[in-house]
Amino acid sequence: MSETQSSERITVYSDYVCPFCYLGRESLRQYQDSRDTDLQIDWQPFDLRSQKRNPDGSIDHAVDDGKDEEYYEQAKQGVRRLQERYGVEMDLDIATDIDSLPAQVLSYYLKEHSDYETWLTFDVAVFDALWQEGRDIGDRDVLAELAVEAGVDESEVRSALDDETLRETVREQFTAARQQGVTGVPTFAYDGYAARGAVPPEQLERLVEGT
Repeated sequence: MSETQSSERITVYSDYVCPFCYLGRESLRQYQDSRDTDLQIDWQPFDLRSQKRNPDGSIDHAVDDGKDEEYYEQAKQGVRRLQERYGVEMDLDIATDIDSLPAQVLSYYLKEHSDYETWLTFDVAVFDALWQEGRDIGDRDVLAELAVEAGVDESEVRSALDDETLRETVREQFTAARQQGVTGVPTFAYDGYAARGAVPPEQLERLVEGT
């Protein structure tokens, strides 16, 4: 089957700093493993920190986004329940101080300019670096290391991270996601239907196969 056929691709809106996005990807992996044919990921970036961003793109942690200690404690409990359900161990429950924007910029660049497997290798590595190893995926050197390990030239990585036009394009993708009705992540979309949250593999199967 051709990679260009829409029936082979599921759209996934996500932000690397979202633990439920990491768990949702594990659920998607389990569903993908159960299929006879490949189901590729059409990743779309989403910015959970949009309300806290300054005009220059930096994060103002002093901005009140309505997420208090009780919110984060409930989120941690939800993460732990899903960890057990999907058989996933994670170094972190929540990553409140990490800025995913540089990772999303580089990931978007690789999605547009590299082959699918290179992008996917980098994408998985970013998730694992944060949630398995507790590394700062907002750090350019960390991202360069992960991209080089995925087979990307380091000078190309640095150039992409310095590209303000690319960064603005990614911001436009954030806006487009919200205009399309995406209000939280992960959101899985297929053939006009969507499922939000780290839903189980059987729900992803129903989304894609209508069974």
